[in-house]
Parts: sequence; structure tokens; C-alpha cells
Amino acid sequence: MPTSKQRRQAAQRHLQRQLERRVEQSHRRRRNALVGVAVLAVLVVAGGILFVTVGKSDNAASASGTSASASAAGTAAPTTNADGTISCTYGKDTSGNTNLKDVGTPPNPATTPTKGTDTLKMSTTQGDLTLTLNRTNAPCAAASFAYLASKKFFDNSPCHREVNQPTFGVLQCGDPTGTGAGGPTYKFRQEVTSKTTYPRGTIAMANTGQPNSTGSQFFLCFTDTKLSPDYTAVGTIDQAGLAVLDKVAAAGNDGSMDPSPGGGKPKLPVTISSMTVVG
Repeated sequence: MPTSKQRRQAAQRHLQRQLERRVEQSHRRRRNALVGVAVLAVLVVAGGILFVTVGKSDNAASASGTSASASAAGTAAPTTNADGTISCTYGKDTSGNTNLKDVGTPPNPATTPTKGTDTLKMSTTQGDLTLTLNRTNAPCAAASFAYLASKKFFDNSPCHREVNQPTFGVLQCGDPTGTGAGGPTYKFRQEVTSKTTYPRGTIAMANTGQPNSTGSQFFLCFTDTKLSPDYTAVGTIDQAGLAVLDKVAAAGNDGSMDPSPGGGKPKLPVTISSMTVVG
């Protein structure tokens, strides 16, 4: 029969093992929490980058295959002319992407206007949106957008992606193929500053995540969207257009692009019937 001293020693050993287990459990919980935070940070960053990726995540084409060619396109920094116009460079996309649609390039890029706005009527199967393009903030993107509309580039094209999150709510359109890989046969540089933001009602240009890789794909923000300032904010959407986007957002998406780049095809399908320059 154990003595009182032996029982006290056994109790002390038992207590010590309990304390050691508690310390280990605390350390394990802390490690798991840190890993969870790190994974979440990676997913948030990836979402911000891959959201606009046209090539790798939205379709079978390789983003690396398009970015090398895109980086060579539109590398010249715009210069301002004496009359206040700006020079834009629309470089040829030589990636070999078979989803590209050739409609030429915007005319007179060396004298692109930097004042005023262009107004476009975006008629869709869910209603009409009026888009106002700002030539001052994004002269090259505004000129390209209006040019593509004049060439009926966007007509009869589906909006291929919708993301519905409190700080990341967008409808992505502008690819005639509806695959996420399509665009024009040219690329050009992003027009951003460190202060570029994407509040509700913003029209912004998608890109591959590489410099000089803006094409035709664009996203329409129906929430205050938190992204790094890497995507050209080219204009704004009217209130009637936002009502259309809210209706599409309420229906959600099929989640086919989760977890990366996020979202999926809108459950309420949206096709651009026509995109017309009206002012």
C-alpha cells in the first residue's frame, strides 16, 4: 500500500503532466491560429490578384503565356502633347491566344483626348446600364472602350463572372467568347495611381496581373470593392444600372470559380445585347 509521501509524489506527477498538456494545447491552438491567419491572408491576396486575371484562372489559356507578350505591349509611358492630348500605345498581343478578336486598334492614339467624358448605353438581357467613361482619369482606357463599343466588339457577349461578397462585389464582362480568356488583339498599360479605389458604381478594367496587360474585359462594382490600386478605374455606372447589378447580385453565382479566382457564373445570366456610344 503506497505511503502518504508516495501518494503526494504521484499526485504531483499527475498535476505536472496536466500542466504540460495544457501548455502544449495552448501552443498548438496558437500555431493553428497563426496558420489560419496566414492562409486567409494568402487567399485574400490571391483573390485580389486573380480576380482580374484573364487567362489562367478563368479559362484554359495560360496566364504566363499571355503575360510575357503583354509585358512587351504598351511599354512606352504616355506623353502629353502641347494641345493637352496624350499619346497612348496599343501593343499587339503576340501570345497566340486563339480567343482574341481582331477589330484593329483605336485610331489616332498619339492624340488621345484627356478632357470630357464618353457615354455608353450597355443594353443587357437584365436591363440597361449607362456607363460614363472619364477621359481625364483614364484617357487610353476610355478611348479603347469607346472604340471597341463602336466596333460592336461587346455585342452578344455574356458577362462570365460574378462575385458577391460584402467588400468584393463585381460583375465581370467584356470577353466576346464568354470564357474569360478573350479580348482584342492588343494590350495597353494600366492607368492607376496610389489613390485609385473601387467604390460602388465604379467601372474598372481587368488585366492579367502583369504590367501593360489591359484589354477589353471590365468589371462593374456593385459594392465598395477592396482591391489594390492595380486596375484602371475608367468610369462610373448610373443608378438604373446599379439596380440591374443589384438584381443580378441577389441571385448569386454558381461558385464554379471558388476558391480562386472566386465567384462563378451569375445564376441570373447576363448577356450584353449591345454596347453603343451615345454621347
